[in-house]
Amino acid sequence: MKNPRFTDKPLHWVSSSKKDLLNFPNEVVDDVGYALGVVQQGGMPPSAKHWKGEGAGVLEIVEDHRGDTFRVVYTVRFELAIYVLHCFQKKSPSGIKTASSDVELIQQRFKLAKSDYEVRYDKKS
Repeated sequence: MKNPRFTDKPLHWVSSSKKDLLNFPNEVVDDVGYALGVVQQGGMPPSAKHWKGEGAGVLEIVEDHRGDTFRVVYTVRFELAIYVLHCFQKKSPSGIKTASSDVELIQQRFKLAKSDYEVRYDKKS
């Protein structure tokens, strides 16, 4: 029997996040997949950093590839699952700042993840 401390948390994809990730270059998909595996096991991959916008427990994986930057925003705020909120290529018109459309999408998808979590897991608590 597996020790529950070492069981991977399930990974849920919000809206088009998985499809969007799969449109990234293969090397980026591989690196993000490995990083998300680390997250599922309770770790913090080296390519992850805290997302400034939704507070604690929302992070982003940042991968650079051939001069482009790819980001995957996810949350570990929920005890029983990881939710991938948004996968996008950084193309901000304002320098280092993330485009407001991406920020708004992450906020909307976080609300969707919270609702899904309540339906999917609160019944089991």
